Amino acid sequence: MSKPRLFLGIETAGTGTHPASWRRPDSGAEDLFTADYWTTIVGRAEALGFDAVFLPDAFGLQTGGEGATRGRLDAVAIAARTAPLTRRIGLIPQVPVTHTEPFHVSKAVSALDFASRGRAGWEVTVSTAAEEAKAFGRKQVQDATARWHEADEAVEVVARLWDSWEDDAEIRDVATGRFIDRDRLHYIDFVGDNFSVKGPAITPRSPQGQPIVTVRAEDSASTEVAVRRADIIRVSAPDLASAAEHRLALRAAIATAGRDPDTVEILLDLVVHLSDWAEDARAEVAQLDSWAAAPHEGLRHVGTVAALDDLLDTIARSRVADGVVLRPLALHATLAALAVKRRPAAAEATTLRARLDLPRPLSRYATTGAAR
Repeated sequence: MSKPRLFLGIETAGTGTHPASWRRPDSGAEDLFTADYWTTIVGRAEALGFDAVFLPDAFGLQTGGEGATRGRLDAVAIAARTAPLTRRIGLIPQVPVTHTEPFHVSKAVSALDFASRGRAGWEVTVSTAAEEAKAFGRKQVQDATARWHEADEAVEVVARLWDSWEDDAEIRDVATGRFIDRDRLHYIDFVGDNFSVKGPAITPRSPQGQPIVTVRAEDSASTEVAVRRADIIRVSAPDLASAAEHRLALRAAIATAGRDPDTVEILLDLVVHLSDWAEDARAEVAQLDSWAAAPHEGLRHVGTVAALDDLLDTIARSRVADGVVLRPLALHATLAALAVKRRPAAAEATTLRARLDLPRPLSRYATTGAAR
């Protein structure tokens, strides 16, 4: 009996999730704000057999003070730059919605889906800091319930905009001079507490129809949105038993929300640091911690690649999660360690949606006939 294959993602947070990772001689921090840094990282992740790369982003500087990596490039722009240089790996940038209009999000992620030929996703995030609110100057900081209610509406608006062009709306009829069939473009007519959007989108329906939506279930407010809206739900847990309980609870909530739990992938975050010897890995993490304080939350693996493989096998066989997202403390070190044992890639899939074994949805407006 062949062992189950986990969906495996990697989060590429700058030089690593540890705030002092940039101080390592192998960090590549001198190139962090160059295109070559990111194309190299994503290309290596694809070569190592990862199914998707998750690209963090926010409207504020990283926490941790002057000793931490500070500064960001736009995650969607990074994904777009790497898209034509890769052919298999899913590209899932974070896009905050608290200060962003859903029309802009829909357009950016659709463009990424075209650029990657159907490998785009979107991790929905919210903005929590006063500094981020002040950067835009349009509203005050919201509480968690209000933030995630707005995010729920934003995801709905984006999904409707993605559907507002039918798949065959672009006709390019030379004889009549019509590029599009306007009867196959649709108003979305969304009116909510935070948005009132007429539509339609200005971008044709992308290769996946609906790019993959990811939400982290971190609290009750985000979990409610995740079970209603997400194709991928990211979770963290202190141990495997807790992760298994969390997965079961989420699947029950998804079913209660009227969705099929088998159409939603639940991915477990796993903080990692890898070296040839477990003792070396622990010593390197101790060095990082001596440079800057870092929270030690969630499941961690500090050790060898072989021990990581054993842990992933356990997760796969016990159905603790449908997949794992590695969160390297030091990104280059982890990629270098993994290079000694390349993970077999899954059979080729033309889109991220196909890799997740999810059907390509029809436009909701094609079935209702609500024409412009």
